[in-house]
Amino acid sequence: MHIHILGICGTFMGGIALIAKQAGHKVTGSDQNVYPPMSDELQEAGITIYQGYDAAQLDIRPDLIVVGNVMKRGMPVIERMLDERLNYVSGPGFLEDLCLRSRTVLAVSGTHGKTTTTAMLTWILEYAGKNPGFLVGGIPENFGYSARVTDSEFFVIEADEYDCSFFDKRSKFVHYHPNIAIINNIEFDHADIFNSIEDIKKQFHQMIRIIPSSGTVIYPADDANVQSTIDKGLWAKPLATGSDTCPYVLSIDSADGSEFSVKDREGKKLCSVTINATGLHNAHNAFMALLAAHEAGVSFEEGARAMAEFKMPKRRMELVGQIGNVRVYDDFAHHPTAIATTIDGLRKKMGEQRRIVCVFEPRSNSMKMGANSELLGQSFSAADEVFVYQNEAVSWDMSRLVTDCPKPLHIIDTTTADLIDRVVAAVDDNTDVIVMSNGGFENVKGRLVDALRKARG
Repeated sequence: MHIHILGICGTFMGGIALIAKQAGHKVTGSDQNVYPPMSDELQEAGITIYQGYDAAQLDIRPDLIVVGNVMKRGMPVIERMLDERLNYVSGPGFLEDLCLRSRTVLAVSGTHGKTTTTAMLTWILEYAGKNPGFLVGGIPENFGYSARVTDSEFFVIEADEYDCSFFDKRSKFVHYHPNIAIINNIEFDHADIFNSIEDIKKQFHQMIRIIPSSGTVIYPADDANVQSTIDKGLWAKPLATGSDTCPYVLSIDSADGSEFSVKDREGKKLCSVTINATGLHNAHNAFMALLAAHEAGVSFEEGARAMAEFKMPKRRMELVGQIGNVRVYDDFAHHPTAIATTIDGLRKKMGEQRRIVCVFEPRSNSMKMGANSELLGQSFSAADEVFVYQNEAVSWDMSRLVTDCPKPLHIIDTTTADLIDRVVAAVDDNTDVIVMSNGGFENVKGRLVDALRKARG
């Protein structure tokens, strides 16, 4: 079958393309912005990519069109697809029919930590010899690619609450029918499609409603939004971490969260875990992954051995350059909670003696609209200095960040070249720089590394 994918260069749709190709289908696609790393990954797989959304691309007469959620009415390719009554489906709907219905699905959901936890869980199952299929919203370094389909009964998927397409406004994860579901947390996000936290909780509950009674839902009991969603009805087995009913306890063994233990309720240690990551949020992510893997038949001891060899996905505190004693990290954080925990993790690892400079782009739709803006300034508290790039798409007054942030915060509203110059001037020989954006950010991270090398000889 010839499958044509609209919006193919996003991590989710690109992952679907790779899975469809591996399943033996002819795959082509198009995107408005064709850029690495996904474009390189797709081209290496032999997938032809068209630039833009013109109607003429459908002259290839595909058997099925998979429509990404970036597509809108009025786009020429969409209007031709509808006018000619061509066969089409959303990305999650296609994945559901292609491979999820016949497999044991382990789905990782939540506002934060989905990509990292999905990568962790996938690697634990791989290490244990279960050869899982997977789709991760990033590139897990232990594999080097974001998606694959195998003959394993297990499929691990990052379960996003974003909507499916212009014709299917349900959250993606409603199509996944998980047997084992992780809900890491629930906070307000995606302000372009949700009006309130209650709207988001309603979608999470739709996923919960279709988990079989033989399945498991793993969630933190101390997250009020998650617990109230669970309280609407749960028919599967609950594993509510932090509650008196959960048989397993997370015990943090190091200040930066890189070492922890899993114990039973009597205090007996079931395993000791060391991860190559900082932050209590990553210890929590790893704990959830270990619990899900245990539900799939992997012992805690084997899970711990797997985690010792786990590599964080790209763009999750990825070290992209070191110039003398100056280090530059690239991170995907774009919500105040994720920003705060990421910086705090580095601070606890490095201590107070290191200077931390944050460079942030409010690039997500929620950030551009000003959602959670009242929390943003404070989220940089563990840094020493902050530079925020105000691009033309930002629709709110960012000056409040200067007063909300307890540390020096500068808003740059000119060019990324000016931003880089300002950051270079703020860096001394004892500095860690974190570049935070969930987009390309005009390759600020790479240009900043080059500028630092030039400035520092």
